[in-house]
Amino acid sequence: METPTKSNKVHIGRKISRIREIRGIKQDYLAIELGVSQQTISKIEQSEDVDDATLDKIAKILGVTKEAIHQFSDDAVINYFNTFNDNSFNNGAYNAFNCNFNPIEKLMEALDANKELYERLLASEREKIELLKK
Repeated sequence: METPTKSNKVHIGRKISRIREIRGIKQDYLAIELGVSQQTISKIEQSEDVDDATLDKIAKILGVTKEAIHQFSDDAVINYFNTFNDNSFNNGAYNAFNCNFNPIEKLMEALDANKELYERLLASEREKIELLKK
């Protein structure tokens, strides 16, 4: 009894689908850009092979190269993102997101600066209450 052998062929449609999902692009958008129906995109994503002309157009819309589609793998994407560390965030400008002051102190300074205004508003409200009582 023979066991079916798994094809060594790369499933381009699945790779297109995965890249599209990662990029946050819907099948409808891809269909509109290619000038085809959403069902056609679904069929392309289910196909093991896609003709070069169509693949070029899809790659351009997805913002990648045709070679990137051929070489795409989920493992490579995970490894790519796992290489980042805090110091490389935002091209080395990570320190821009660190506070070098105490936000509570800044709040208290703002309150102190406006204390006179708050006291005048409070006095005005007290005068209104007194007038309403009369």
